Amino acid sequence: MSLVLLGAALGIGASALSTQTQLLSGTSAIAASAETYRQLSLFGDVFEKVRTDYVEKPEESKLIESAVNGMLTSLDPHSSYMDAKAFRDMQTTTKGEFGGLGIEVTMEDGLIKVVSPIDDTPASKAGLLANDIITQIDEDQVQGLTLNQAVDKMRGPVNSTVKLKISRKEAKDPIDVSLTRDIIKIRPVRSKVESGDVGYVRLTQFNEQTYDGLKTAIDKLQSEIGGDKIKGYVIDLRNNPGGLLDQAVMVSDAFLDRGEIVSTRGRNPDETQRFSAKAGDLAKGKPIVVLVNGGAASASEIVAGALQDHKRATIMGTRSFGKGSVQSIIPLGGQGALRLTTARYYTPSGRSIQAKGIEPDQEVLQEVPDDLKGKDETKGEAGLKGHLKQKDTEERGGSSAYIPPDPAKDKQLIAAVDFLHGIQKGAANVTKPATQN
Repeated sequence: MSLVLLGAALGIGASALSTQTQLLSGTSAIAASAETYRQLSLFGDVFEKVRTDYVEKPEESKLIESAVNGMLTSLDPHSSYMDAKAFRDMQTTTKGEFGGLGIEVTMEDGLIKVVSPIDDTPASKAGLLANDIITQIDEDQVQGLTLNQAVDKMRGPVNSTVKLKISRKEAKDPIDVSLTRDIIKIRPVRSKVESGDVGYVRLTQFNEQTYDGLKTAIDKLQSEIGGDKIKGYVIDLRNNPGGLLDQAVMVSDAFLDRGEIVSTRGRNPDETQRFSAKAGDLAKGKPIVVLVNGGAASASEIVAGALQDHKRATIMGTRSFGKGSVQSIIPLGGQGALRLTTARYYTPSGRSIQAKGIEPDQEVLQEVPDDLKGKDETKGEAGLKGHLKQKDTEERGGSSAYIPPDPAKDKQLIAAVDFLHGIQKGAANVTKPATQN
């Protein structure tokens, strides 16, 4: 059995976010050729030479782990090996509470790149930004470390400190940042009333608490505003790096009465899985605007794509990250696990957003402060080295991931609220199955 995951990045606060909790049977076995066995013999010969002749006695288990990780990371940016500790950490973080700094990261050219800091964590409070490059952790250079090794160095007891050296685009000199580790309690859902009659719900992650949090938030907003007075809802997925696929399906289903939500397609036709909506709409037919940007990835794109294809919501903001692949977590005998890309996912209309992203129905550009211009742009999946190529379609890079801390300056949110106020009752809120192709 293998645990199926989908995600944009590894979380360094530290977590492997963007995961799916569904168990699937293993893929069908394919017989290895004689050439494959010859190559395995070559590996055995090299391993034996290193083990016996290296100038210092190597740790054999580390040699094997490094070889396995090298094999996986050569495939794409999202495949990797997790040792027993990293695997346990990943399982813990999907529950929504863990120790660390609170940043989502990936590895690029041997260095740690920040995808986004998590709200109200040591990382966000210290001013870390998307696209910051971490070059040093305390006294240790990041170059040469695996992603999991770097993550381990950033973890530690609560209230202990860690010093990071940051390289920031257009900054003349490296930036030294000191952070105090803390318990990271991910509050995946936040809500408030906008302009007296619009329900605003921000989803920061898709962990085990997300759907229940969404339901509670919608119920609370309906109670505060009054069900008949609500003009509509803004579902904010900006800078949401992803999460559990089953939660993304449940969140999509919350606003759909019927039709396909998402499908995953592996190497073999018999590996295709389809997830469909059940009757019921938490928003009771009210109009919905979904906000996305360059930091919205993976599970966030599943929700945006499903609601867009079914014409249940208007997507506003800028192009999303473009993470359209699925990873399976395959436990190993030594208590570690493989994270292996095993499928692509597709929106209800059959679109793959891999290295392309979700294009908003209405593009709304955010004003960026002068000191952050050029630093807020994400490269997106298309900018990751070794990413899965998008066949027969043009790949597109990322977009801005900046959200103003002051809501009064948040042009995208303001545009969403204005849009809902301009919608006539009953418009753009009819759920209907998307056309399959």
